[in-house]
Formats: sequence, C-alpha cells, structure tokens
Amino acid sequence: MTRAAFAIFVAFALPAVARVSTARQSAPKFDSNRAYEDLRQMVAIGPRPAGSAAIEKTRDYIRKELKAAGLTVHEQPFDAQTPAGTVHMVNLWAIVPGQSHGKGRIVIGGHYDTKLFHEFRFVGASDAASSAAFVLELARTLKARQNALPIELLFLDGEEAVRKEWVDASTDHTYGSRYYVQQAVKAGTAKDIRAFILVDMIGAKNIVVHREQYSTGWLTDAIWSAARKLGHTEFKDDVFPVEDDHLEFLDAKIPSVDIIDLQDYPQWHTADDDLAHVGAGSLQAVGDVLMAALPVIERHLLTP
Repeated sequence: MTRAAFAIFVAFALPAVARVSTARQSAPKFDSNRAYEDLRQMVAIGPRPAGSAAIEKTRDYIRKELKAAGLTVHEQPFDAQTPAGTVHMVNLWAIVPGQSHGKGRIVIGGHYDTKLFHEFRFVGASDAASSAAFVLELARTLKARQNALPIELLFLDGEEAVRKEWVDASTDHTYGSRYYVQQAVKAGTAKDIRAFILVDMIGAKNIVVHREQYSTGWLTDAIWSAARKLGHTEFKDDVFPVEDDHLEFLDAKIPSVDIIDLQDYPQWHTADDDLAHVGAGSLQAVGDVLMAALPVIERHLLTP
C-alpha cells in the first residue's frame, strides 16, 4: 500500500472504528443510583395505600419522571369493589417504541401501592417502592436502547389486599392487574402482550430471588441464564410459589414471570420495610440481569 493510499485508508477507517467504539461505550445501562433516588422519594411520601391522597402524590411523581424521560403517560382509572367499599384506583403505563411493528409488545411492570396498616406506619421501601422505582429507571434505560419489540412499562395499582391478610381463594388483591387484563381480553388485545415480566420486592439489601413456581418456563430460563452468565448468585434455582400480579396474565394465556424476593425478606409487611433494609445494589443486580436477558427474550418472541 502506497503512503497516499494508507493515508486515505486511515482517514476513512479511524472514524468508523471510533463510531463502533462510541456505540459500544454508549450502550444503555441501568442506573441503580437514579432508581434508588426514585425509591427514596416514594418512601418520603409515606404510606401509599390504594385510594389515598399519598398514592395520588406517587402517581404525580411517576407521571413527572416518565414525561421527563420523553415518554407519553397513559392512565387507566377504575373503581374497584373491595371489602372496604369502592376504592378508586389508577393503572399507569408508557410505551417505549420498538423496531418491529404489528408483532405485539413486551410488558414489564410492578405495583406501586402499599399495604394499608392501622397498627403501624408502613412505608413499603421494598414492597412496593422498589418495583415502581425499578420500572421508572427501566423506562429511562430502554428509551436509549434499540428495542426489537415495543416495551410497555406498567405501574399497577391495588395489588395489596384491603383485608389484613391475603386470602388465596379471595379476589381481595391484584385489583389493578385483574382490571388491566380483563380490559385487554374484552378489547381483543391480550394477544398483543407477547410476554409479561413482573418485578416485586426487589430492594432488599441481601436480595434472594427464587424461581417462581407458576411462571412460564422459557421466560424464567432466559432471565436465570442471564443471571448465571453475569455471576449473579442472588438468583437461585430452587422453586418457590408466589401469588402475585403475574397470575392474572397467566390466566389469560400470556407468558409471564415473577421476579420477587419474598421468602427471604423478614421485613415484609412490617414497620421495618424501610430505607435501612434496602439498597441500590439489589436494584442494580436485577437491572443488569433483565437488560442482559431482553435480547434473548426478544429473539424468542420474533423467531417464527
């Protein structure tokens, strides 16, 4: 190669290499510090049971942050019939665009209400500020990603039972997810939800996530495989059954998975579910794993 030809090669090749390097460096990464700040802001609001003034403040915060991320906020208000009477609830969501059209979407969500307790002040740092904060940061992260399918970020109201305890045979729980799925089935659009990924109680400092018994196998495998590759031993292979918002989606034949730390969080539904018992590291672990699993999930859904 002549000196002049080499100079031309360098002139064209180096910018290309720089572009590739920059693209790699700018790959979107989940930021647990921002997520933890969202969590802290929600905990500062105080107890946030469905139908309260505090949960409306939480909705305002979620709306503001989604709009700041450049996303359009959609609302689904409804009146739930509960053992305590009619309670007004609101599901919120925003959709991050994808490259494929007409092939449905992935929904990633969690609830943002807290359990109502009269005996003590329950601020729900892990249950459920962690899930709402996680989904908020995921919205910011995915906005900067080239998503193969559109991804909906869903904030569910009314997951908690109005009664003191969750009764398995009762419908006094998962009000938001039940209404959301019922409306999708009624409208004939449930088929457009290709997969539902639920996050719940993922803020504990010493997070332990077991495979959830009712969750869809291939979806669970994709996430747990990503965890193994990243060396995240917080994701365990033993199976633990959990009744949660994902069951409403499974009943509608929508592949679903629940990422939850319930069995190993002794602060669940106690006054100690506070900032002292949650940490950004756990949010980061789940964020890294889910971001790593998404390409596998997308390929599975787009493979004929």
